[in-house]
Amino acid sequence: MSSLQTALKNSEALIGTEVGVSNWITVDQAMIDDFAKTTHDEQWIHIDPERAAAETPFGGTIAHGFLTLSLASRFAYDCFAMLPGQTMGINYGMNKLRFLMPVRAGSRLRGRFTLHAVKARNATDLLRTNVLTIEIEGEETPALIAEWLGLAVFKD
Repeated sequence: MSSLQTALKNSEALIGTEVGVSNWITVDQAMIDDFAKTTHDEQWIHIDPERAAAETPFGGTIAHGFLTLSLASRFAYDCFAMLPGQTMGINYGMNKLRFLMPVRAGSRLRGRFTLHAVKARNATDLLRTNVLTIEIEGEETPALIAEWLGLAVFKD
């Protein structure tokens, strides 16, 4: 049995189960400011703490939704190791994505992964779909929920 076939069989047994919970990471104002500069999205609700406190219901600045989403890679590093025979992993995209709660500056976030589906695309590529929930410490509503697709690439 090939490494891909073994990974497929082992993964199929995990469908519907939580397969990883990451460490917490703090989203502070410096991180938000750096992201704003990098993406050229310098809207005041992200980079002007005084104005955001005075003119929004958030009590201060909030992180960009795409900053929150971009932390998915960090969370995945905490949760997933390379599978036996896997040569690389590739972000394949999202099926669904919803931003449910703003992330206030200073919040701590973590990712929670549940395996939703898995299939062999060909002799080398295993497509895994995980439901990713990015939680905000102390909040019932998560920052976002997404269906994230990733390819585990194996030797031929």
